[in-house]
Amino acid sequence: MQLRVTFVAAARSSPLLAERFEDDRPLDQAGWDEVQRVAQDLIPLAAAELRYCSPTPRSRATGDALGYAPLVQLALRDCDMGRWRGLTLGEAMAREPEAVDAWLADPRATPHGGESLLAFISRVGGWLDTRPFEDGGRIVAVAEPSVIRAALVYALKAPPSTYWNIDVRPLSTTTVTGHAGRWNLRFDGAAVQSSRT
Repeated sequence: MQLRVTFVAAARSSPLLAERFEDDRPLDQAGWDEVQRVAQDLIPLAAAELRYCSPTPRSRATGDALGYAPLVQLALRDCDMGRWRGLTLGEAMAREPEAVDAWLADPRATPHGGESLLAFISRVGGWLDTRPFEDGGRIVAVAEPSVIRAALVYALKAPPSTYWNIDVRPLSTTTVTGHAGRWNLRFDGAAVQSSRT
């Protein structure tokens, strides 16, 4: 008895080095162009019985552009980064290097005044474990790459530090199968790749 949950990473709204914590910017033209380039490969996922998305503008726009008409899920929001919200990692490092080092080293640390990495992983995992279960059921969720990384750490029961070693590319797909407490990572066919870095 298995549920199939496919995560689609939201299209990017900025170059990788300009990514900001809890970035609420909408898709830019390059992001829209990326969605159009890969739409043919991702549109079939709209056949899923349940379609969700993170509350960010780019996750919602990506899901809408692909015809998913996704339901926003607050549990799939990005990690609460407290006073670092809107900063790049480089900007946070320039302002508070010791605090950033502590945050990167300890999954329970909250030097920014927000949510710990461990709490973030648990929140996303709790969402995954509470999906309505129907054997053979399919779910698609458009989410920020960070949310997908958290889901994978949870699903694989990996140490929280594994989060830093997972690279989720915009508009890539990642599938987990199973049910609450027992998830497996599944690889299907060729991955959808974005040419933008």
